[in-house]
Amino acid sequence: MTFDAQTLFALLPAVLRTRDAQQAVITPGWLADLAERAAVRVVQAKAAANLPLSDVEKDLLQRALAGPLANLIALLAEQVALLEEDLEQLYDDQFIETCADWVVPYIGDLIGYRTLDSRVPRIASPRAEVAHTVAYRRRKGTVVVLEQLARDVTGWNATTVESFTRLSMTQYMNHLRPDCLATPDLRDWETLERVGGAFDGTMHTVDVRRIESGRGRYNLPNVGVFLWRLDAWTQTCSPAPRADPGDPFRRRFHPLNIDHPLCTWPLTAATVTDLATPLNVPEPISRRVLDAHLGDYYTTPSARRSLRLRTKVGSGACAQFTPLDPADVCICNLADDGATWAHPPKPGKYSIDPELGRIWLPPDVAPGTEVRVDFCYAFSADLGGGEYARDDTFEVDDPPPPRVRVPDDAASVQAALAALPGGFGIVEITDSGRYEETLTLHVPAGQRIEVRAANRCRPTLLLGDEFTLTGEADSEVRLDGLLIAGGGAGCMLRTPAANSALARLRIRHCTLVPGALLATDCTPQFADRPSLIQERVGLAVTIERSIIGALRCMDAASNSVSVSDSIVDATSTERIAYAGVGDDTNAERPGPALTLNACTVFGKLHARALPLVSNSILLATLAAGDSWSAPVLSVRRQQGCVRFSWLPRGARVPRRYQCLPESAPSPAQAMPRFSSLRYGVPAYAQLSTQSGAALLVGADDGSQPGAFHYLYPPQRETNLRVRLDEYLRVGLEAGVFYAT
Repeated sequence: MTFDAQTLFALLPAVLRTRDAQQAVITPGWLADLAERAAVRVVQAKAAANLPLSDVEKDLLQRALAGPLANLIALLAEQVALLEEDLEQLYDDQFIETCADWVVPYIGDLIGYRTLDSRVPRIASPRAEVAHTVAYRRRKGTVVVLEQLARDVTGWNATTVESFTRLSMTQYMNHLRPDCLATPDLRDWETLERVGGAFDGTMHTVDVRRIESGRGRYNLPNVGVFLWRLDAWTQTCSPAPRADPGDPFRRRFHPLNIDHPLCTWPLTAATVTDLATPLNVPEPISRRVLDAHLGDYYTTPSARRSLRLRTKVGSGACAQFTPLDPADVCICNLADDGATWAHPPKPGKYSIDPELGRIWLPPDVAPGTEVRVDFCYAFSADLGGGEYARDDTFEVDDPPPPRVRVPDDAASVQAALAALPGGFGIVEITDSGRYEETLTLHVPAGQRIEVRAANRCRPTLLLGDEFTLTGEADSEVRLDGLLIAGGGAGCMLRTPAANSALARLRIRHCTLVPGALLATDCTPQFADRPSLIQERVGLAVTIERSIIGALRCMDAASNSVSVSDSIVDATSTERIAYAGVGDDTNAERPGPALTLNACTVFGKLHARALPLVSNSILLATLAAGDSWSAPVLSVRRQQGCVRFSWLPRGARVPRRYQCLPESAPSPAQAMPRFSSLRYGVPAYAQLSTQSGAALLVGADDGSQPGAFHYLYPPQRETNLRVRLDEYLRVGLEAGVFYAT
């Protein structure tokens, strides 16, 4: 039965409905359709203004008439509808897929679900975890469910290995294992290439050490879980820069023209019963593997794979970049050979070296041929710009500001800045191109100019000279999602004091390459050149989720610098990462008040004040004969606080709270060890698992301090160990190993 008001009213005797109609008034709520209710109100306003009504409008008013009895019936119908909805929800609450949020913990308690740390990024929701629990327990103790659990609860790529399958042992004649060889097959190059890794297929002798300690591996009860802390990030349709300006044939994949290894784009396994293969994890691609399995990595537009070459076909508006056929690609070693590279390509063949990220065009192509590449590179997190989602950080203004797109509306960034109506708005770069130009901008009073990459784009700006940022009173500049290199002899970005009243500078999801430019081996070419020189008095600088070089800022009471979830790299722990404008060797030139939240700083620091330093690592040392009295200096130490951070010995800072190494049981437990301190290396600024145990959980929430604090690595591993205890078969032991 339908419990709407009009149906119930129609069941009443006609005499009651007739008497009720005699007292009826226009009641929009009597109508069931919301659009008709709104229309009634419009017609009422029209009638009140003595405007003529159409027959349709008169009929609408007639149907909206309701008396006291009709209103009572409507009230009863509303309560019955609420009761009906509540009964339906009670039925839905019996199923995890449709239950209310408050019911999820109760259903989880019924099946013995153990909650996890939900702060871990990309972790499955509790609803999904409870829903998956039943399916997981049907396969409890199997290697496939352990692998799927590792992916779900850590958010990292993972694979699981049963160590007894890789033990060399005497075989039972009725159950032979042909692959169990006491010595490896020296002709099986692919198996030998993966020795020692997660996909090691060679046989090993028994290792009696406990796998839970991370030392032992191969034994009958052992199960190894391998995790990839580095993920694969894409670069799409990016121009391949020339390795040598005078040589049009030799190119590189990376837009900064550095040797950078290519990475596998991890494919999703078809079913939960499929164990991971090297194609399902972000492994570096070797030459021999790519040559033997080119079809699994190189692709045409019909599928998503790890790399692709595109060449320009046509000219003018009809030009487009068409993917090369795999038959036109060959894999070889393009290592340095004197002044050139080894193994020149044959006519018609494009040579690729995935380990160095190099390309050599065939000798029979036109010297000016444009080549663009799709490839994947490895990095720890969505930090410093990249083709990851950032649209949730874009501010939505009403009305929206003017927008000029590059290269759709303007061919260059400077042309787009000049084309902004009124001199303010957004310049949005809609591709992952490479733009070599010298930029300058000036913001009108009270306005904002934002230069940003479109969502899921990562353009590269190669500056020919300093990028000067100026503005009038209460103006603002924002940079978002950009990879910036080059610059003039002084710096990359400069906010001059002359003819400027710029009030705010905000840098988000950007990389200002430490050292301005990199050599092919990622060595900074201008190690002493800062990324930003801030000379303007009254300017607030905010840096978020970025990688930036050294900062030189004017010391003034109205100036401030705030950095969060970022890396500040002076290219050496002995160089100056933050100080005032002037002579870098002069310790009497501090920068303005500096706030650091979850940051990693490589280099010395000298600030007027440190209002707050939290969950950060300040790695700095004094060189022999250094004029600085301490590697980290704050002039005003009576105000501010440094909490849950690592500081070098002798640092002169405000009061400390739970800082390392002094709060650790021993200095060794707070020792920081990084996988790499050089920008351009995949594991750049990543804390090694060999760091002190107290440092790895030294943040205020139990995560590790530093720029990757928001990834919560300790919580990911804890979640995994909780699930391993629950799903591991009795008698087995599990160990967690980091493949990267």
